[in-house]
Amino acid sequence: MNIRFDNKVAIVTGAASGIGLGCAELLAASGAKVALVDFNSETLPKATKKVQEKGTAKCYQLDITDIPQIAPTVSRIRQELGEIDILVGSAGINIRQPAHEVTEAAWDTIMSVNTKGLFFCNQAVATQSMIPLRRGAIVNIASILGIVGGPSRIVYCASKGAVVQLTRAEAVDWAPYNIRINAVAPTFVLTNLTRELLKDPEAEKYVLSNTPFRRLATLDDVATAVCFLASDEASMITGTILPIDGGWTAK
Repeated sequence: MNIRFDNKVAIVTGAASGIGLGCAELLAASGAKVALVDFNSETLPKATKKVQEKGTAKCYQLDITDIPQIAPTVSRIRQELGEIDILVGSAGINIRQPAHEVTEAAWDTIMSVNTKGLFFCNQAVATQSMIPLRRGAIVNIASILGIVGGPSRIVYCASKGAVVQLTRAEAVDWAPYNIRINAVAPTFVLTNLTRELLKDPEAEKYVLSNTPFRRLATLDDVATAVCFLASDEASMITGTILPIDGGWTAK
């Protein structure tokens, strides 16, 4: 199967690094015009240049917790690249705290990005491009920790559990407009951040012992699944949460 996105416009949030950057690269390599959205003004231009080596890309600085700025940014992308066919909601953060140490500030910070910001990005793209045109595909980046629990990650788990449920609810609400909403739920993905985390032998043991495949996911593992769900080949798939977890949630 050779998935192509020629003449399509894709937005990727959290695109300056990690999963978002991996998705942006594969979308561009597959023919999409990609808008990289991220709050980090230092890493975003470098990431965009990397994606431009694969295809067409432009960068847009946006903090998705600044809700009033989401709609104008989406409007600017539409003016500069065209109506939006695909949205990948990858922006996300985590603050590791056990449940008995969680602060209100940490709760609000994680929820404002992982859940609230993600939803209002989806809403802006849906109302501006997808509902009027009666087409589109949104892929939210959830996590296996939105399906199962994990130590010292209670707020992250809650935020990603919310992503799982809002994905299903969006799929129902926007089906009449022929908009498909799905999510992927990756395990720990091999990035610079997880390499640092897994230098701790106990952390490495926790991840690998819970993964029947005994390895981390790669960026390609996730980006390939995202691109499939965003493609016309997945035209009958909506409201689905696809674990990319080496069997973690099968146990």
